[in-house]
Amino acid sequence: MAVKVIDASALAAIVFNESSGAAIADLIRGCELVAPELLAYEMANVCLVKIRRRSAPREALLAALAMPGPRVETVSVDHRALLPLAEATGLTIYDSSYLWLARELGVDLVTLDRELAAVAGKT
Repeated sequence: MAVKVIDASALAAIVFNESSGAAIADLIRGCELVAPELLAYEMANVCLVKIRRRSAPREALLAALAMPGPRVETVSVDHRALLPLAEATGLTIYDSSYLWLARELGVDLVTLDRELAAVAGKT
């Protein structure tokens, strides 16, 4: 089974039924998914932003966040390695954690973040 790192932007597309969600679901079908431990915090933050923007009823967003989505194993990352990676790439520490994990595992990174995808594509 193929392993892929998935970030919050890609997972949110599925969980919150965004227009790109079906394409992401196809991309990860049959894969084992992993992400840094911060994924749950980022998903909660996506939900909060959607609530604040009133992109859907609050109850529907909270329900979507609570529903089981694709199974994602969360793992620790080497936080000491993130700062030089973030400095070298111009990414945030958060985005660097996904990139670091994908590089460490030697697997693809699934993201809808254009900047993160561009940096990941150069590796």
